[in-house]
Amino acid sequence: MKTLSLKLDDDIFEEAEEITSKLNLARNRYINEAVSIYNRVNKKRLLKKQLAKESVLTSKDSMEVLHEFEKFMDEN
Repeated sequence: MKTLSLKLDDDIFEEAEEITSKLNLARNRYINEAVSIYNRVNKKRLLKKQLAKESVLTSKDSMEVLHEFEKFMDEN
């Protein structure tokens, strides 16, 4: 486990303190869970961005294949 020095805005800190108190949850555990969730959200964003980029790169080839299939279907 890594040690981390963290500066939070006062309002974010106070809100986190209130929530951890109500949940009877250690501040460290709360922050770990929050970062884990945020990591998952951003991994999905990055994947979406990468898929969009790759889709643009393959769209021309996909259309060519589609036209070839249409020709084949018209011939039969």
